[in-house]
Amino acid sequence: MGKAEHWSTALTTDGKKLVDKALPNDESRLRDLYERLGEHGRLLVVVDQPATIGALAVAVAQDMGITVGYLPGLSMRRIADLTPGNAKTDAKDAAVIADAARTMPHTLRSISTSDEDAASLSMLTGFDLDLARQVNQTANRIRGLYTQIHPALEQVLGKWLEHEAVLEVIAAWPTPQSLKKAGRARIDAKLKAKGARRHAAWAQAITDALGKQTVVVAGTDAAGVVLPHLARQLIALHAQRDDVAAQVEALVEAHPLYPVLTSMPGVGVRTAAVFLAETAGKTFPSGAHLASYAGLTPVTRRSGSSIRGEYVSHAGNKRLKRAMFLSAFSSLRSDPASRAYYDRKRAQNKKLGPSHTRPRPPPHPHPIRHDPRRLPLRPPTSPATTTRRRLTNHIGAPPRRVRRA
Repeated sequence: MGKAEHWSTALTTDGKKLVDKALPNDESRLRDLYERLGEHGRLLVVVDQPATIGALAVAVAQDMGITVGYLPGLSMRRIADLTPGNAKTDAKDAAVIADAARTMPHTLRSISTSDEDAASLSMLTGFDLDLARQVNQTANRIRGLYTQIHPALEQVLGKWLEHEAVLEVIAAWPTPQSLKKAGRARIDAKLKAKGARRHAAWAQAITDALGKQTVVVAGTDAAGVVLPHLARQLIALHAQRDDVAAQVEALVEAHPLYPVLTSMPGVGVRTAAVFLAETAGKTFPSGAHLASYAGLTPVTRRSGSSIRGEYVSHAGNKRLKRAMFLSAFSSLRSDPASRAYYDRKRAQNKKLGPSHTRPRPPPHPHPIRHDPRRLPLRPPTSPATTTRRRLTNHIGAPPRRVRRA
């Protein structure tokens, strides 16, 4: 499969090559090829990419009633390593796929009729993931600009960028000078009009932060041009995510597996949508296969993934793994027992988290004497010297003189 054109290779059951040429990704050309090959007998279409760039070829074959198979990429690469030559070209890959379908049909996976809901969920969740990355990038850009021109103001506004009211304030008065000129009353009115419940406290915090810096940093005027565009862009991105979330929620709630998925702790609409989108069209013989596919358990021979390679690579499904982990963390934070425990520890002035370290023991009063890297002051004694020392009355006294017979 390719973006502009595919490479088609057709073999008979005896291994005779019928077609071996480039095939444009066009419906009329695909239908013409399928019809000509259908004259030789029953046809089986095998692809290496059933989604995205290969979706049209699969859809045309299914519309014509042709059986469609899928050869996983890991299996194809292992088979290709056993063939002569090390060049990776479309023609060689197509020949490997066709020959594997002819001689090793057990390596193929069937492709059922495309599920409209699953395809919609896959597309919407992918778009939502792109939007989430853009939101993170834009918010970090706003924080970076305020850190450059007014760090005290960034400490106040940086943690409220998820709220549309704060973004409206930034779009209206982006620089510290414009915020000072607007005053606390106008900032409070703007926050209140945009639905901020703590508008008075936020307005006071912004005013207090403005008073902590009097110098004007170079580049403030240019930041005043950029910040309104970033704020409006972030508002638009939040609105797009809300729209996509509404569409995803409607699709997920209509799915028959929705009650089963949401019955697990911490699994919400977004996690269920990612799960349904990433597992659409896939079958798992056991829970070990599914857990290995999601990247939640190691890849073992018992799970089947390290032998056959149909369900998961060694890295697992990153999107599904991230969604499951995030849902688990949100469930832990929302659990009443966990929240009560952490609140009790914070009330005891205990620091929680990876940044907390145990206090080191106090330094030794004589660090030079007890330094393990320091060489001894005197060389090690011999057994004869040790025996002679034992004959003394006390340490430091001269040795006894023994009369000789």
